[in-house]
Amino acid sequence: MYDAIVVGSGISGGWAAKELCENGMKTLVLERGRMIKHIEDYPTANMDPWDFKFKGQLPVEEQQKQLKQARTGYTTDEAHRHFFVNDLVHPYNETKRFDWIRGYHVGGRSIMWGRQSYRLSDIDFGANKKEGIAVDWPVRYKDIAPWYDKVEEFIGVSGEALGLEVLPDGIFSPPMELNCAEIELKESMAKNYDDGRLVTIGRTAHLTGTKTHDGRSNCQFRNRCMRGCPFGGYFSSVSSTLPAAEKTGNLTLRPNSIVHEVIYDDATKKATGVRVIDSESGEKMVFNAKVVFLCASAIATASILLQSKSDRFPNGMGNDSGELGCNIMDHHFKAGAWANVNDFEDKHYKGRRPNGLYIPRFRNIGGKTDMPNFKRGYGYQGGASRGRYDEMVAELGYGKDLKKAVTEPGNWRMLLLGFGECLPYHENKMTLDYDKLDKWGLPTITFDAEWKENEYEMRKDMVQQAVEMLEKAGFSDIEPWDDPGAPGLGIHEMGTARMGKDPKTSVCNGNNQLHAVPNVYCTDGSFMTSASCVNPSLTYMAFTARAANHAVNQIKKEA
Repeated sequence: MYDAIVVGSGISGGWAAKELCENGMKTLVLERGRMIKHIEDYPTANMDPWDFKFKGQLPVEEQQKQLKQARTGYTTDEAHRHFFVNDLVHPYNETKRFDWIRGYHVGGRSIMWGRQSYRLSDIDFGANKKEGIAVDWPVRYKDIAPWYDKVEEFIGVSGEALGLEVLPDGIFSPPMELNCAEIELKESMAKNYDDGRLVTIGRTAHLTGTKTHDGRSNCQFRNRCMRGCPFGGYFSSVSSTLPAAEKTGNLTLRPNSIVHEVIYDDATKKATGVRVIDSESGEKMVFNAKVVFLCASAIATASILLQSKSDRFPNGMGNDSGELGCNIMDHHFKAGAWANVNDFEDKHYKGRRPNGLYIPRFRNIGGKTDMPNFKRGYGYQGGASRGRYDEMVAELGYGKDLKKAVTEPGNWRMLLLGFGECLPYHENKMTLDYDKLDKWGLPTITFDAEWKENEYEMRKDMVQQAVEMLEKAGFSDIEPWDDPGAPGLGIHEMGTARMGKDPKTSVCNGNNQLHAVPNVYCTDGSFMTSASCVNPSLTYMAFTARAANHAVNQIKKEA
């Protein structure tokens, strides 16, 4: 018997564990994947290209194990493929294409995440109600702002304050620097636009400046983040929140533990614990607790709840509304443009900055920014760099000529890549297939989700505006880019157990509790009611910290 069970050990699970343990709760964290220890389990963190067999390229038989994971491009070499699942062992089904990218190990995708960290604004929290879309968020920015503060203070977010309503400022460590070509774009934007658009450096969960963080040191600008950072320069649960939880003496961490059901007690109308399968031995177990936090990721959390059937919940725990597993959202991207930068041939940069520029949303935020053909908006990530990869082709140089070529920097190139909001559509959903079971005898997941007209109309503007901004900056050889791909590729899956005020139309309440089972909390991407256009992980962490403290107070009241 524990005070709390946390399912998942990634971005959200780590924060739930930290807050619960620091508040005196004996907490069991269950992770379906293997153990990962900070520093010692980052095998490729210090390897150079020549340290890999075949320069890191994989034999064909190895590539076959990750054909779906490879859609991201992340698993096509040896450097970090070990942090992504084997598709043959962990299959899923697609009525329509869905790129479900997973990392099953302690730390989850917090080891491999992109680290961009932005707050949602009241424009985001109020959009559904204002436009009559889906359901209204049961919270507003003022409810979450103190928790954003708490999270940013702890994880360390490098960034620049801007004073924008659409992108609230936070508690920042010193920003990383724009390079000369990016500054050129920034100055052009200030001169050519009066609709609020601007260029800033990305807000990213990397340590900069002089403030100390337990067991972590500043970013070393190696840009090998996805291999695991032995310096702890960026935030991950294995370098930060889980060690904080462990320090309390209240944490029990159990890897190789597949949670597949939350157990319901009809007498108390609460959950009593979870059913678990040991992924290595196949042993079936039950763990009990006063409160359960589902932080397994939006899809996995919904899967667990859909499997949690009882007389009270024949269609899955908390699914009175029929919305469980529905309203899948992600961010659509790969829409924008490339360009050549014609100046600055005498300039270069030092280090490998693990971050790019950011252009905050400037569409549909009032007045002349409002667009007639699509709702919501988008931001741009990207940046400028220079390389000379074409000169490294063997046929183009030998001996002295090759040495000279690879030591000279190539031309400057600039990329603006849009990230757009996807609306919540009830029919974008996942279901369980009990005819296709995995190796542990559990149902596999089937996806049926797609981009729709609003997203495609937005993409046209994402491309058009990128081209225009690059042209006005005086860049040349501009190449538009529009590759819509499919949901999932943004790796920001959200919405499967959405928050709302009414139990008839939503799964969770404003405290992340299941409406019908108040001691079960969903604090990963599943609770999101709308998607915004910014990277969502900071929001998951803020809501998780808030929900964990709410749970502690509830337990203390009942004691």
